[in-house]
Amino acid sequence: MTSRTGKFIERTLNASAQRRWTKWARKAPSLRLGDLRRLRNQARDMRQQLDRFLFEADGRLALPFIGTTAMQLPLYTEWSYRPEIWRGPITPSGASSVSTKAKIGLEGTVFHDCRISEMTFRQVRNTSEQDLAPFGLRLDVFRFDGSFLSLAVDLPDDACEGLSRRHILRLDCAMDLERPIEVLARLNVKHGPNLEQVVRDIPLNGEETFVEFDLAYTKLNEKRVEKVWIDFIFEGPEMNQIYLRDLTVSRRPRAEL
Repeated sequence: MTSRTGKFIERTLNASAQRRWTKWARKAPSLRLGDLRRLRNQARDMRQQLDRFLFEADGRLALPFIGTTAMQLPLYTEWSYRPEIWRGPITPSGASSVSTKAKIGLEGTVFHDCRISEMTFRQVRNTSEQDLAPFGLRLDVFRFDGSFLSLAVDLPDDACEGLSRRHILRLDCAMDLERPIEVLARLNVKHGPNLEQVVRDIPLNGEETFVEFDLAYTKLNEKRVEKVWIDFIFEGPEMNQIYLRDLTVSRRPRAEL
């Protein structure tokens, strides 16, 4: 049986079943009680399987698809990137008692100075209809005896290509906190032996969560750009859950000064 023939037969059977139950629904007020009881039992059995199918289908179709590149980008964007943590599954997907310099996938690194680490990370599947990223990253911090906690995210080599002082780098993120804390974003650009750093407060109380780094106010040597990465710095993270649902970085030319 060919696939086309099988699909035709399936459509025919489905249409026949729909017509049959449409007829019984119309006749339900006048059916004999014995027939009504028999058909009610059939309908309940069928509804149970239909509800089960709809639950699974709605759940899967509501998820952002793995590998999606959908992003909300500003006008005139010439380069954009969603790091792998938020784009596809990483290995390992989680860890406990996370040590400093622990890797999260190929692009993420955790830094802290705790004597005893009581924190975990886990990559989780996003489920909200508002999420564009398939995955999110959850950090759980319990007792914290250190003075700093940061998450560094490396950007790919093509982030360096053509980067100049006439560019604005924009960081968009979706972040949920169990309790409010201050979160900073720091742009790092290594050029030759020098390192340019620009720090911004991440606003977490608005609908749009983004910061912009204007490179016009740096001393960037455009001919020697080697590496670009972003640091998230969490102030007072003790007894908190930090859920980074999405992260994208984009670049656009600034208006001429």
